Amino acid sequence: MKTGHPAPHAPDPPTGATDPGESVPAGAARLGWLDALRGLAALVVALHHACYHYLPQFRHLILQWVDPGKVGVLVFFLVSGYIIPASLERTGSVRRFWIGRLFRIYPLLLAVLAATLLLAASGLTPLREGLRAADPLAAVMAHLTMMQDLLAVTSALNVLWTLSYEMAFYLLVVALFLSGRLDRHSATLTTALAVAALTVGTFLPRAWLSSRLGITPVAVGAAAAMALAIFLACSGRPGPRRAGALLGGALAAALVLFNGRVEVWEGLVLMAVMFAGTAIYRAEHGQIRVRAAAVAVVAVLGAAVTGGLWHITVWAPGQSEELLKRSWVLGLAATALAFAAGMALRHRRVPRWLARLGLISYSVYLVHPVLLMVSDLTVGRPRTDAPLLFVPYLLALLLVSLATHRFVEEPLRRYGRRLAHHADPVPVAPGGPAAAERSDGARSDGARDGAALDGGGRERVEPGSPEGDRAVQVTR
Repeated sequence: MKTGHPAPHAPDPPTGATDPGESVPAGAARLGWLDALRGLAALVVALHHACYHYLPQFRHLILQWVDPGKVGVLVFFLVSGYIIPASLERTGSVRRFWIGRLFRIYPLLLAVLAATLLLAASGLTPLREGLRAADPLAAVMAHLTMMQDLLAVTSALNVLWTLSYEMAFYLLVVALFLSGRLDRHSATLTTALAVAALTVGTFLPRAWLSSRLGITPVAVGAAAAMALAIFLACSGRPGPRRAGALLGGALAAALVLFNGRVEVWEGLVLMAVMFAGTAIYRAEHGQIRVRAAAVAVVAVLGAAVTGGLWHITVWAPGQSEELLKRSWVLGLAATALAFAAGMALRHRRVPRWLARLGLISYSVYLVHPVLLMVSDLTVGRPRTDAPLLFVPYLLALLLVSLATHRFVEEPLRRYGRRLAHHADPVPVAPGGPAAAERSDGARSDGARDGAALDGGGRERVEPGSPEGDRAVQVTR
């Protein structure tokens, strides 16, 4: 079984982050631990991928016990599940949510894709195997939707596959929100996904739709369906909103079940991990019983362990099935421990350097594969471990990530935030469309703890307040 690498989207640093270990009120630091997890996960992935280039012997050794990239993926998915639904509910605006997501994700994504294509067009670095033979229309449609891993299209960069599951999660969350079933059904849905992974996920074939209908027709159809679903879900009328929700949710479910690159059981486990993060958030904020969330989390862990021990087999020469299964199980344990440690420290401030790393983690995640391409062109790959090469690589990665965050991410994110405010100055009530209609469009604060998040993932403050630009970003 091929291993994955974390999904992107970086949090901004919490305000006033100071020395570690300093105890602070819950409201002041409750999001700093998410920053820390994001930043560390992105760095772990970047260093793990660098091991392929600079530490091949060490990489072989560590992969016998745990795959750091896999741990990073699952940590990112847990964090997304923990905060994305809350971000949508607290503003109550699907329109703001989608504008925030698009302006948060796409600017840097398009920039690194352009850099990758430029290297390929110049003949310096070939496109990834599989992408060169793909229909250009299918490749473009798949990457524009970020659903390439669910559309049988090879990702231009190895890290982009996780965006497909993130997008599927967004579509499902919006569908559940607009149907009024997001708030108190997360534990049930999480458990259902875990059960499905061990039942239907064991016999459904991979990429079934594309193999039967063709890669290009499915990619084009999925792109059209996704665009229509988002457009309708952002409508101001209840009927089109519900239609868009149904279409988006059905599209996400169909692609995960019938068209994933990975085994279906694994795709369902990845979705269950994200909804497990949602269940944990619900339990922490008293929206569901702790027992229900605990059952859901145990179900996901059980499904992931059982599925791995049952299905993982050797997929490349020189591998050992026993070592692959051990790495999978230990990776799950490391993920659970990392997230549990973050939660245990959630009422403490994070150090400034770690907050800053969280700020640029999306850039770290997307930029590092391009830097490694450039490294191959300049210094090459040593045949034995060369740890000293990590130093210039890490320095270059941090400097370039700081630059791309400042000059690519931030300007477009700020513009997206202004656009979202103008597009929907008075969001729908957080209880969903039904709640909005019952309250005759009255606005609800939607915040249990005195704060809220806008569609771009920042703490919502009143327009023009001095806190506006210092709010904490916790989603991608």
